Amino acid sequence: MGTDLTIVRPQAVTTRRIDSANMLLRSLSSGDQALLAPHLERGSFAMGDTLIEAGKPIERVYFPEAGIAAVLDTLGGDGQYAIGLVGAEGFVGWPLLLGEERSCHQIVLRAEPATALSIGAGHLRDAVGQSDTLRDALLRFVQVFFVQMSRTVVSSLAHPVERRLARWILLYHDRVRDDDIRMTHDEFRLMLGVRRSSITDALHRLEEQLAIRAVRGRVIVRDRDRLLAMASDTYGPAEHTYDRLVRPAG
Repeated sequence: MGTDLTIVRPQAVTTRRIDSANMLLRSLSSGDQALLAPHLERGSFAMGDTLIEAGKPIERVYFPEAGIAAVLDTLGGDGQYAIGLVGAEGFVGWPLLLGEERSCHQIVLRAEPATALSIGAGHLRDAVGQSDTLRDALLRFVQVFFVQMSRTVVSSLAHPVERRLARWILLYHDRVRDDDIRMTHDEFRLMLGVRRSSITDALHRLEEQLAIRAVRGRVIVRDRDRLLAMASDTYGPAEHTYDRLVRPAG
């Protein structure tokens, strides 16, 4: 895993806010930020880097600033499947807050190079042990992710491939920096778990609606409103929950 770490040491951390593009960190009170700030390190990561290994102790918790951390589950020899995505709105490594030292999921960077602030597991435990408000703020994001994950499950059971694909493209679009998104067939397989021909048919339907343009290894978002209409109620519950529980004011 490629890393280029620099320690983040804001001056007067008891009064200054952490300088970060991570919205969850920005939403914290100055006092809670001060508990984390001296222990945060900024790292750069490439697509495909693994932040957290499934089944191994969680050594660091990551707050992405750019890029997408895909949360992957594994079915024996049947491959990996995406159950959710986290970007600059949140963090990964939350099992530590739930009394679990290991992750049952693989956390892998997708779509574009990323930067993230991270903190050692011990320092995070110390910080939340000193502040109930910090623990509660982080757990509110865990609730948001659970809402996203539950919609992934229900959508996979109930909705056609093109609706599910529209939702996943929206989730990626929320977390990348422009309308041109690196999305390969491997990406689609992780998200949808269907045959290549089904993916191709779904992409054609989204193109016919002028919602996207698909080129080799990329999807270009042409009309987000059309994607929202096609995704229908597969998209929105987690995003509304985030606005209600987490999003910083202003």
